[in-house]
Amino acid sequence: MAGQPGFFDAEERLRWLSASGDPLERLRTVVDFEAFRAELEAALPRAERSRGGRPPWDAVLMFRVLVLQALYTLSDDQAEYQLRDRLSFMRFVGLALQDVVPDAKTIWLYREQLTRAGALAKLFERFDAVLAERGFLAMGGQIVDATVVEARRSRLTREEKQTLRDGGTPAGWSKARTRQIDRDGRWTIKRGRKARPPEGAPRQATEIAVPMFGYKNHLGIDRGHGFIRRFVVTDAARHDGAQLGAVLDSANTGSGVWADTAYRSKANLELLDRRGLRPEFQRAKPRGRPMPAHIARGNATRARVRGLVEHVFAAEKRRMGLVVRCIGLVRATARITLANLAYNMRRLAWIEGQAVPA
Repeated sequence: MAGQPGFFDAEERLRWLSASGDPLERLRTVVDFEAFRAELEAALPRAERSRGGRPPWDAVLMFRVLVLQALYTLSDDQAEYQLRDRLSFMRFVGLALQDVVPDAKTIWLYREQLTRAGALAKLFERFDAVLAERGFLAMGGQIVDATVVEARRSRLTREEKQTLRDGGTPAGWSKARTRQIDRDGRWTIKRGRKARPPEGAPRQATEIAVPMFGYKNHLGIDRGHGFIRRFVVTDAARHDGAQLGAVLDSANTGSGVWADTAYRSKANLELLDRRGLRPEFQRAKPRGRPMPAHIARGNATRARVRGLVEHVFAAEKRRMGLVVRCIGLVRATARITLANLAYNMRRLAWIEGQAVPA
């Protein structure tokens, strides 16, 4: 039989969550969200309070809501629902049971205002400065790579696709239909290989190609701590190597730059030479010939370092479920920026948690 509700039931439940190791409580303890207040308030329009009306939501509280969305891949409606339903989410953003919860429209508008003001990139830079202030300098060299972030695929006919490529609008489309078509995302081919056949089998390994639509998250991490230091968002069809200059971190104390074969080009090698950096790029297998043993050994050595960046992509696309649900490059960039920032916050909480004695 259920007992009668008490005055301290919520507090008791929160104490249990804390004792169980609430990751959001740990994240809020490690990350000083007040450090973002100046950038947030500068980017948000100020309403004229003399006309009355409901006071605006606290900027830092709403920013924590956006971080929650990035960590758990929540839509605006789901964010509102989870804030009403989950005590750990309420505590993270700073709400009590009796407080009003921001609705989905408010969350959308807040993110849209930050996006239009170009504030999210400044927030990422601000947190990078916080990392440096706390002693997490970019060191050990840098690892660069890119991954495709899938977006919603539009169901179009060949004629409609051709019209869009020519810069026009297909006949008969309403304004609502036009707004729901992503003109900035592009198709690309994700290539890989199946597992090798058993020994003695005549069939060779078959190359597979998976078509993907969306955008690319080009980024560079520091080898020393694994934080994302620089990134740029493009459509999925852009070549990885062409974005090398945009993701290099001039503040990194190491000279090594690790990357796969897509980054090996004369222009990129000259770029690194001008900046005094040392290329640690993978080498491709010679066409029609076996891989020389010394090149294979070098590739294996570099791969052990370069593989660290795959942990970032796995965390964002598996644990955080990173996808693009919005339309257009500007909003996709905002979505991926928040994911990169949330990853760095979670990474900081993990690193500092490792330093705490058991």
